[in-house]
Amino acid sequence: MNYLLKNKNNIITIITLAIPVIIENILQTLLGTVDTYFAGQINDNAIAAIGVTNLIMNVFIVFFTAISIGTSAVVARNFGKGEMDKVKEATEQSIFLGIIISLVVGIINILFYEQILNVCGATNEILDFTIPYYLVVAVPIIFLCLSLILSSCLRSTKDTKTPMIATAFANILNIVLNILFIKMNMGIIGLALATTISRCINVAILLIKLKMSNIYVRINKEAIKEGKDTLKAIIKIGAPAGIEKLIMRLGQLVYNSMIISIGVSAYVAHNIAGNIESYTYIPALGFGVATATLVGISLGEGDSEKSREIVYLADIITTACMVLIGILLFIFAPQIVKIFTNTDQVQIMVINVLRLIALFQCFIAITQIFTSALQGAGDTKFPMYTTLIGIWGVRVGIGYFLGIIMNLGLFGVWIAYAIDITVRSFILIIRFNHGKWKSIAI
Repeated sequence: MNYLLKNKNNIITIITLAIPVIIENILQTLLGTVDTYFAGQINDNAIAAIGVTNLIMNVFIVFFTAISIGTSAVVARNFGKGEMDKVKEATEQSIFLGIIISLVVGIINILFYEQILNVCGATNEILDFTIPYYLVVAVPIIFLCLSLILSSCLRSTKDTKTPMIATAFANILNIVLNILFIKMNMGIIGLALATTISRCINVAILLIKLKMSNIYVRINKEAIKEGKDTLKAIIKIGAPAGIEKLIMRLGQLVYNSMIISIGVSAYVAHNIAGNIESYTYIPALGFGVATATLVGISLGEGDSEKSREIVYLADIITTACMVLIGILLFIFAPQIVKIFTNTDQVQIMVINVLRLIALFQCFIAITQIFTSALQGAGDTKFPMYTTLIGIWGVRVGIGYFLGIIMNLGLFGVWIAYAIDITVRSFILIIRFNHGKWKSIAI
């Protein structure tokens, strides 16, 4: 207790930065729920169309996440040094890189949308809904890209409130436009337009805030040439983080196909459990963003001991939150499951899975905080290696052994998930305590 009281100011800073991110993540999750609800007002096939589109968009988001993680580390480090010119330069370079990549992705989506949708399992019965939704949402993907990058730039200067406000406004606008366009009988195209317009306004709010913060963005030959070294730093740090996310996405595809082979009921139960878990994970994500930001800033200030202190404080707070969530999840699992399904067989499977992961919430907290800490310091390769081993070696490999060979079904697959999270948490702590992250130059 004395330790916590002694570090009261750092704790307040961590919580102050984390809470807006947590609220923003809740709003982002609700955005998907709202879109699904309005799609249900049109047709069940409209829900399937949004599901397929989001599956593809998640793959593209990997590239944008790579830029945003690299940007966060570079901006936070320079912000800590007080070098605002470098902060501006990193912002410019990340926006330039994001524009180039998103334009390429947009062109690919125009030229090859049929092939992409077919590969991702869009059947003929849902194509009439999927194609218009996909084209309106995926072609102007630049707005989604810029919202992720600009949010990272602002968070790395300790401004987590603006991205939260921008997301909240986009959510409200999306709901209003959904209602309006459905009343105008615009169908699935109306939902797609609502999503894209909301993202556009989100980006506008973030750009206005950057300008108010005296970060004037120039995208021209001179600015790009001057910031080549900064661009290289963003790519060097961001690329391993992007590969890590790609490894995870590909692993999830194999993981999902393995669960489908167990049975339809198991796959339904897996999706329900995953959706519920995504909400429990939100506090860890929020504190992870705060940790990465403060580690980068403290290293920029030349105070690696403060960085270390912040990480352990963030881990204590996050673990406390996640353990509380785990207790509630364990106790109320039957009541939560009934919200999603009335099928007894599915309910039993989901309850067993939720109670399993409830026991491992502390390890989820550790994994998220120490991964974020290393990424904030610019050490993005090591988390990539641990994810590669964890996803393919443990979740897929051990999951197949327990779930299929040992015939433990869905529960066996989720045991592998619990093993992955536990082992990774210890490996990441050991890596962090070795202290190599303190000497990484950006």
